[in-house]
Amino acid sequence: MKLSSSIFTFRFLNFNSLFIKSHPSFKISAATKRTMTQFPNFSTKISNSSPANTAEDSQVSPPEPRPQSPPRKPWLIVGLGNPGKKFNGTRHNVGFMMVDAIAEAEGISINTVNFKAQIGKGFIGNVPVMLAKPQTFMNSSGESVGAIVSYYKIPLKQVLVIFDDLDLPFAKLRLLPKGGHGGHNGMRSIIDSFEGSRNFPRLRIGIGRPQGRMDTINFVLRAFNKQEREELEFTFHNGIAAVRILLLEGFDKSATYVNSTKAMEQLG
Repeated sequence: MKLSSSIFTFRFLNFNSLFIKSHPSFKISAATKRTMTQFPNFSTKISNSSPANTAEDSQVSPPEPRPQSPPRKPWLIVGLGNPGKKFNGTRHNVGFMMVDAIAEAEGISINTVNFKAQIGKGFIGNVPVMLAKPQTFMNSSGESVGAIVSYYKIPLKQVLVIFDDLDLPFAKLRLLPKGGHGGHNGMRSIIDSFEGSRNFPRLRIGIGRPQGRMDTINFVLRAFNKQEREELEFTFHNGIAAVRILLLEGFDKSATYVNSTKAMEQLG
């Protein structure tokens, strides 16, 4: 009796198995499918002739990798000035001083000499930057800046030039998207190196005009006194903030910050 019961059970199971495979109305429910996929150790051996393993399935190609975007071009931030100890701390070198302040604030070492410039590479936020101080003397700054831009193929809209401006009151900042050289020989040289293009941003730092009959050349090569250096510290603080906003949030927000009446009053 036990043997016949076992045989009956075996036949009953086989009958159900055949019914499941052959009956046209049988479908595996969505819940069953989910249950099967939730258990990675659950497996059912399927022969090569099974409909679940067709030739069409075996020829399916893996998904193509997404195309990688080209690497971001760095921003080039240039400070203008004259090389050599005798020019340190002079009005004409305030561009150098601003770049040094940015380097210190952002932890970027200006420790390479290339393209006739002292260069530092790093990041401001997640934006790659190059800091440069041309060593060509002011009037030939374009020899250095033009070579850097050409070699790295930097868009001119990502070249920020920082320089001294006689027409701005002392310690004032002004950020512009483009413009002429305004009589500044360093800017004149850079525009010439860009084949006459003026479409690059610039951050002007006011140094004021000479008093009385002092010659302009002597004035721009004159060192800042103690009080002026203290005022410039605040100017550099705002310049660093302006550069961060420019790179991370765009020109318009940076220009609003720098050029607003409130910002100008704070610098006064």
